[in-house]
Amino acid sequence: MAALVAGLGALPMTAQAQVSATQVHAAVEALTPQVVAWRRDLHQHPELGFAEVRTAGVIADHLRSLGLEVRTEVGKTGVIGILRGARPGRTVALRSDMDALPVREATGLDFASTATGSYLGETVPVAHACGHDAHMAMLMGAASVLSGMKDQISGTIVFVFQPAEEGAPPGEPMGGAALILHEGGLDDPRPEAIFGLHVVPGEAGTIAYRPRGFMAASDRVDIQLKGRQTHGAWPWKGVDVIAATAQIINTINTLTARTVDPTTTPTVFTLATIDAGVRYNIIPDSAALSGTLRTFDVAQREDLVKRAEAAVGHVAASFGATAELTVKQNAALVFNDEALSAWLQPVLEEAAGEGQVNGATTPTTIAEDFSFYQQKIPGVFYHLGATPDGVPADQAAPNHSPAFDVNEKVLPLGVRTHVLSALRFLERPAP
Repeated sequence: MAALVAGLGALPMTAQAQVSATQVHAAVEALTPQVVAWRRDLHQHPELGFAEVRTAGVIADHLRSLGLEVRTEVGKTGVIGILRGARPGRTVALRSDMDALPVREATGLDFASTATGSYLGETVPVAHACGHDAHMAMLMGAASVLSGMKDQISGTIVFVFQPAEEGAPPGEPMGGAALILHEGGLDDPRPEAIFGLHVVPGEAGTIAYRPRGFMAASDRVDIQLKGRQTHGAWPWKGVDVIAATAQIINTINTLTARTVDPTTTPTVFTLATIDAGVRYNIIPDSAALSGTLRTFDVAQREDLVKRAEAAVGHVAASFGATAELTVKQNAALVFNDEALSAWLQPVLEEAAGEGQVNGATTPTTIAEDFSFYQQKIPGVFYHLGATPDGVPADQAAPNHSPAFDVNEKVLPLGVRTHVLSALRFLERPAP
C-alpha cells in the first residue's frame, strides 16, 4: 500500500493520455438528455436501503446493454459492472449509492415521488431526499460514455452501485459499503483507486473536497434507561427516568462543549430522539434516547465514548435508575488519500473549468460510508454543488429535507468528472 501511494504522488498526470477532454465533453453532451431521463425515473421510483429491487434492475439492464460484465445481488441489492478496455492495464472504481430515505417529498416536481416503503414495521413515504437518484444517473451516463471509448482504454473500470448508504436498516448488521467489502465484491478485479461524489447545497457546477479528513465518522448512540413507574403526583415513590433523561441531555451537551477543543477537530454529539411514557400523569419505568456522534479523530472519539458511558451511568445512578449506552459506527472518517487528492485536482478542473474546484475546503460533519472503501483502497470523495438556479446556496434546502432538489444542469458535470477521473488514472503507467 505504501509503495502504491508513493507511486501515485510521483507520476505525471498526463502520461500516455489517449482520450481528449473535447472528446469527453462531446460524448457527455450528446448523452445528457438520457441522463436527465434516468434521474427523473429513479427519482419517481425511490426505494429504501436493501430494498432497491426495481432500481437495481434498471441499472443492471443498462449495464448489460453496454456489454459490460454485470454482477447483481452484491451486498443484497447492489450492482457491479465491469468494463475491460481493449488492452490490459490498471484498475479503477467509480461508486454511486442507490437508496432513498423515509421522507415525504415536498418539492412540487412533476416527477415527485409518491412511493411508500416499510420502515420500522410501518408504511412510510419514500423519497430521494439526498440526491442518490442524480448519483446513479451520472454513473450510468459515465458507463455509457466509457463503454463507447472501450477501444481507447487500457485497463479496467469497475462501476459500483451500492445499496444502503444511509446506514444499516433496522435488524441489519452493516450497511451497503461494509457488506460489499465483507462479501469480497471488490476483490476481483481489485481496484487500485476509487472515486465518488455527492451532490450538496452549493453553487451549481462547483466542486469541493479536501485531502485527509473530509467528512466525519458517524456513530449511532442509543441510551436505555430503567427506573420504577409511579403516579405523577408521587414522584418520590418511583424512580423518575424523565428527570434523568433531561439531565443526561444536558450532560451530553456539556461533554462536547466543555471537554473537546473545537480548534483542533470538529465534534458533534446530538441526542435526537426520546421515547418515554404513555400518559400525562404517569412517570414511566423506562426511557430510550438515540442520537449521533460525529468525530474526526479516532483517539478523541474513543475517549469521548468512554466519558459519555461513565457520565450517563453516574447521572442515572444519582436518580436511582440504571443506564446502558451503546455505540454503533455507521460510517468511518472519509479520509481522502493525500497523493491522490493532489493528483485529482487538475483532472476535476479539466471537467469543471478553471476556478470551479476547491481542493482545500473545510471539513463537514455529515458522514458517508464511502469511508469504508477508503480503508481498503486509496480513494477520493468530493462534493458537487447542485443548488437550483436563483437560490442562494446558504438558503437552499439541505440534504434529507423534504424540499431538497438537484439542479439538473450539474448532471453532465458529474458524468464528466467520473469519466475523466477514470480515464486519466488508467492513462498513467503503473508504479
